[in-house]
Amino acid sequence: MSYYYSGGNGGGRGGFLSSLPPVTKNLIIINVIIFVATLINEEFMISTFALFYPTSPFFHWWQVVTHMFMHGGFWHIFFNMYTLLIFGGVVERIIGSKKFLVFYFICGLGAVALHLGVEYLQMQSYMNGVAQGSATAMQNIEAIKYTPTVGASGAIYGVLMGYAMLFPESRMTLLFPPITLSAKWMVVAFAVIELLTGVTGLASGIAHFAHLGGMLIGWLMILWWRGRGVLFDKDRL
Repeated sequence: MSYYYSGGNGGGRGGFLSSLPPVTKNLIIINVIIFVATLINEEFMISTFALFYPTSPFFHWWQVVTHMFMHGGFWHIFFNMYTLLIFGGVVERIIGSKKFLVFYFICGLGAVALHLGVEYLQMQSYMNGVAQGSATAMQNIEAIKYTPTVGASGAIYGVLMGYAMLFPESRMTLLFPPITLSAKWMVVAFAVIELLTGVTGLASGIAHFAHLGGMLIGWLMILWWRGRGVLFDKDRL
């Protein structure tokens, strides 16, 4: 999905990257570098840094982090980095760079946890099917073990949730279709869509529960910081 928000500061003058706060800027740079590296040697990058199910022969422990910097194509990285650019910079300026860095990665790890948790439940169901002699269940197990997961979307959805909690009445407009809603209702709509598509399997090839995991952790973290009275800490890296 692509969108923009109306309102907020117009930003300072200067170069494109110079106007961004440091964590948002460096996350975008790293993602672009990794994407270019993937274009150069896709087989190595995917097998080494994309996330595989823990029982897969391709699994490495570092993949729970590195997959957040991998993307499956131009539009995948474009929309993720566009969202990070628009909303990440705003959230970072409000909560501070150190806190935003922690927020981003914990949202990403929360996304991984829910994604792998759902895959684990699927694996248990398929293993029962295999025990009953189902060839389809075995194929599904192999598909889970050998299908890589890539993308910053889990962390990005957490950032969107953070923005909506900080600016709930800010107006957000989808580009396709051009629907305008307040930020709080936009993220609710996203969550419902992700839940429905994840449960029904209508949009395969997308880690819907990872998106939900990122949103859930983002919501919990903002609530926790707000409750402790440290949400608007202005510390910088």
